[in-house]
Amino acid sequence: MAYQRGKNKSTAGEDLQTYTSSSTFAYQSISDDVKANQPVNEKKTSPIVSTTGKRDWLIGLLLALIALAIRFYRIEHPDEVVFDEVHFGKYAGYYIKREYYFDVHPPFAKMLNGLAGYLSGFNGDFRFSNINDSYTAGGVPYVGMRSLSAILGSFTIPLIYGIMRESGYPETIGILSATIMLFDNGHVAQTRLILLDAALVFFMALSLYCYIRFSKCRKSPFSMSWWFWQALTGVSLALTLGCKMVGLFTFLTIGMAVAVDLWKILDVRRGYTMNQVTRHVAARAFCLIVIPAAVYLATFWVHFKILKYSGPGDTFMSPRFQETLQGNPVLEHSRNIYYYDSITLKNRDSSNFLNSNFNYYPLRYPDGRVSSQGQVVAGVPHRVKDNYWQILPAEGSVRKDNLKVRNGDIVKLFHQQTSTTLLAHDVASPLTSTNEEFTTWPLNSTHRRPREEEFQIHVLGAEEGDEIRSLASHFKLVHVDTGVSMYMSGKALPSTWAPGQFEVNGKKDQSEQGASWFIDEFNPHPDMKVERKGVTDNKQVKTMNFFKKFFELQLLMLKHNAGLTNPHPYASTPIEWPFQLKGISFWTDNDKQEQIYMIGNVFGAWLSIAAISIFAGIWGADQLSRRRGQEPIEDHVRHRMHYSIGFFVSAWAFHYLPFFLMGRQLFIHHYLPAQLASALVAGAVVNFIATESADWPLTGPYLRTRIQFPREGKIVVALLISALVAAFWFLSPLTYGTPGLEGSQVLQRKLLDSWTLHFSPK
Repeated sequence: MAYQRGKNKSTAGEDLQTYTSSSTFAYQSISDDVKANQPVNEKKTSPIVSTTGKRDWLIGLLLALIALAIRFYRIEHPDEVVFDEVHFGKYAGYYIKREYYFDVHPPFAKMLNGLAGYLSGFNGDFRFSNINDSYTAGGVPYVGMRSLSAILGSFTIPLIYGIMRESGYPETIGILSATIMLFDNGHVAQTRLILLDAALVFFMALSLYCYIRFSKCRKSPFSMSWWFWQALTGVSLALTLGCKMVGLFTFLTIGMAVAVDLWKILDVRRGYTMNQVTRHVAARAFCLIVIPAAVYLATFWVHFKILKYSGPGDTFMSPRFQETLQGNPVLEHSRNIYYYDSITLKNRDSSNFLNSNFNYYPLRYPDGRVSSQGQVVAGVPHRVKDNYWQILPAEGSVRKDNLKVRNGDIVKLFHQQTSTTLLAHDVASPLTSTNEEFTTWPLNSTHRRPREEEFQIHVLGAEEGDEIRSLASHFKLVHVDTGVSMYMSGKALPSTWAPGQFEVNGKKDQSEQGASWFIDEFNPHPDMKVERKGVTDNKQVKTMNFFKKFFELQLLMLKHNAGLTNPHPYASTPIEWPFQLKGISFWTDNDKQEQIYMIGNVFGAWLSIAAISIFAGIWGADQLSRRRGQEPIEDHVRHRMHYSIGFFVSAWAFHYLPFFLMGRQLFIHHYLPAQLASALVAGAVVNFIATESADWPLTGPYLRTRIQFPREGKIVVALLISALVAAFWFLSPLTYGTPGLEGSQVLQRKLLDSWTLHFSPK
């Protein structure tokens, strides 16, 4: 056992000396590196080779073949839409049809799905509308599309083995870590469907593998292999982020390791000159910041190039963005707006129309507040005649020779059905007491309130004096007298006095979502038609700077991702994920009593979280002992524990703990990247406990661990793998959705009461 070896230094030192002297490359430990005035030799050339031999390649190939067999088994079942294939299969179709769509995730993995569909012969017509929709009836080559995820999921397994071997662990340990994910029911279920997580986890594993390969080149900085693996790390990081925004956690993992590495290089005892330090910093900045940024941007450039036609995602984007899409309604139907036109105002965020009618606010609200008893102004979700308002100039603000409405103009809105004018005043709104009430006032009243009827148009992203256009101009209506903006709160008004209507009020914070409006429809004033003669609108597709499109989409992705807060019956909390307390029902067939329930291999998950706990315990005990002057672990063993197991634990923490800070809807599949990291920890901790190889060097350019894994340890690992296989097989009917199970069989597989399995007897 690696722990409590503090007094046994001579034997380990002799073994290390014997080993390194026979190696083609003499390993230089960290303690040697810190000798004063001993700069590391910066070799200029080094082959791009792996320390793994033919045996490792054969083991990796065998693991890949087993993974392929497990993930391709009955991949054609079910021949129906499953879970989020509703979304990601649909997006693949949009790429094939080249129709613009909006989603909260970056496009790279979705473009891969689109490519898989294209290569499989999918024409994009099937819309993946509902779970259980038939693929065979729709003629969808779904097996080919699912195969992409299965292939990526399968090749993640040998990558895990490679990570462990390149980190200096024995074959047995590499196989154990790989097997934890190989037979993980959740990973299998997620990587045989048209989803994004197979690509996400694959590129995350590739990023870790490439970085470890790069770190092993530290003895030959600026060599070919050093540059190659560092640059490939950057590319892999970009592709991880390009699959899902949580790929940022992989950036943080490797970024932390890079920061530690640079901090050590900066140490004067290392003997590096400031010129050398600067070169190291610049190289990492180029490979791990510039290259990832370029690759990430390139995925969006391709995304925009493919999606050139108007589609369901248009309305999420700004009018200027929409006008870059062929066939977009803004491009086709946008027109200049003139004073005295009758217009309908539509809220951009809620799609409700500004409406008024002969309903009135009650004198007193349930909380005792008093209203103005004015006419109700609210939002309604459908087009009705009460939605029309005539746009009037503020008195003396418009010349007769210039009747176009422009950005910055002060206007009034006259409600024609009730002959009243829109008004805001210092009275609390019905449902939001901190905001102002919006109502109307009779146009011909003897008690005129002109200042309270005036609103200034603030067009988003426009210059002062720009023309207002229907559909294209998104603006805020700011009350001149009090400075509030017209805001759609989204709260339903009481049905007793405003049935089917939603609160509109005045809000000081104009940055809030719900304060943006646009003119949806308009009717020219009969007397003003002559003024439009000779007006022609250019319907040519417009161009927009790539970076403006990119940043607009990024901000929308972040905003809408954070807004996914609606409750879901299968949503779960991060504290439940490591213990597999709650899964997701992906699909059911009531007639055959078949179901796909996404839940991990309970034994593997608990083994991994136990390993993380053991590491924390050993680390804590070591720190406490050192505070009392005891050295239970030798320095080089502690170094290996911190920089190898600690790196894996940090990867787990970075991919797991941030979810506790998120307010959005979460599911157990969000744990898959962290679960991969926990599998690495599990193997490393088993190795630390079971073998003396923890005494050996961590990495080196040509370094391979020659020490044999103890026979007893192999027996333990064999038992662990057997338990993993047994647990996987037992839960496999829930993973594959076949065969159907009787109620008693379902109940047997309900290992935890928190699992919500179908067809289980009460």
